[in-house]
Amino acid sequence: MEVSVKPARARELILGIPPRVMEREYVSLGQAYGRVLARDVTAEIPVPPFDRSLYDGYALMSADIAGASADSPATLDVIGEIPAGSAPQTGIARGQAMKILTGAPIPQGADAVVKNETTRVSGDVVSVLAPARPGGGVARAGARVKPGAAAAHAGDVISPETAGLLASLGLTGAEVFRRPAAAIINTGSELVEPGAPLPPAKIYSSSAVMIIGMLRELGVDGYNAGIVRDSPDEIASAISEHASRCDVVITTGGASSGDYDFALDAARRLGAKALFWKTGAMPGGAMLASDYGGKLILALSGSPGAAALGLTRIAAPFLLRLTGRGAHGCTT
Repeated sequence: MEVSVKPARARELILGIPPRVMEREYVSLGQAYGRVLARDVTAEIPVPPFDRSLYDGYALMSADIAGASADSPATLDVIGEIPAGSAPQTGIARGQAMKILTGAPIPQGADAVVKNETTRVSGDVVSVLAPARPGGGVARAGARVKPGAAAAHAGDVISPETAGLLASLGLTGAEVFRRPAAAIINTGSELVEPGAPLPPAKIYSSSAVMIIGMLRELGVDGYNAGIVRDSPDEIASAISEHASRCDVVITTGGASSGDYDFALDAARRLGAKALFWKTGAMPGGAMLASDYGGKLILALSGSPGAAALGLTRIAAPFLLRLTGRGAHGCTT
């Protein structure tokens, strides 16, 4: 066991616990936000699936309006209309245009779309008041993702944008890693659960609620495993019980070297391999990390602020890796 290590060394020692491959599960896209993809998603269709208009206007040949201006508009014959969701029944020739709605397919022969705001219409004739470049106003098929290309990668966190892209491929769900579970055990004979009467010389336990929120932001499901008295046997028993049902055990309190600090003693009774005890980070330096059968047992300070700093400064990279996030060395 290393003692009083620098924060960088502490992170390194925790990351030395062999990576675990989390179980995978299939969830609907509506439940997928913030989850981590477990495999690459390959596009079977292009997105967009066809050349389509970016706005309401007129589909035409850009060469027909090359010199158009407000003083010298280009006039074209309007030969039809293409609503969104309808396929054009014909193409256009030189001197012709089609009215088109946002998202509608571009007719054959057209290479640009001009907005309604840059036109004047009289009957079946449209006067275009400005030129357009080839491809202007057109979203090309496959511009966002081409068939056979990776639309998303294993280790990506599913954002609303990613979920939308997967839906545009016709998918209704995604294969993701199971969210890791972490038990938070609060140690200290002075602690009382919030909501209970507060006896003299006692304080309410607040760290668990805070840590659960911090873990959730990292993609980990934390749960409050209750309060354990200052007893190495009781602390060791609680750790053993919860380690069997979760991926990480976090204790608060008892991580220093006072008369009633029993985190190290409890780890020894479990036969856990202590990685380091205390770091140079202040506050938050009172910390013990142990490898218990490939699972991290992290003893944090009893001070909520110091516990929060220890968690974010030292343990966050390991926890992120455990969720499967590719940027943190995901093993898939």
